[in-house]
Amino acid sequence: MRRERKVKILATLGPASASPEMIRNLFLAGADLFRINMSHTSHAMATDLYAMLRQAEQELERPIGVVADLQGPKLRIGEITGNEAHLAPGQDFVLDLEPVAGNASRAPLPHPEIFQALKPGAKLLIDG
Repeated sequence: MRRERKVKILATLGPASASPEMIRNLFLAGADLFRINMSHTSHAMATDLYAMLRQAEQELERPIGVVADLQGPKLRIGEITGNEAHLAPGQDFVLDLEPVAGNASRAPLPHPEIFQALKPGAKLLIDG
């Protein structure tokens, strides 16, 4: 029997919820589908989680949706002298294609496709 609501509840599986009992409890509490975050899950663990979900589906006799969240690209800047650079708020910082170690004023970004896609005045958010 399917749930007849228009909104779905998604539960992310992780270390605290990666057991058949917890999957069953989450489903009975209202979760409609389960997310496996492939950025933080090995292929072996993902296979195990999928098997647990399908087992719960058989035991509960209700369909359980599965979402595999695939890891996106992880673009990195090149080497920084001393492995760190401290920047002040509002400070200018240049990213370029020069294969030379960076510092607190510039860093290499060995991804020409980024430079091809950027337009003058575009904002580039950097995490880290």
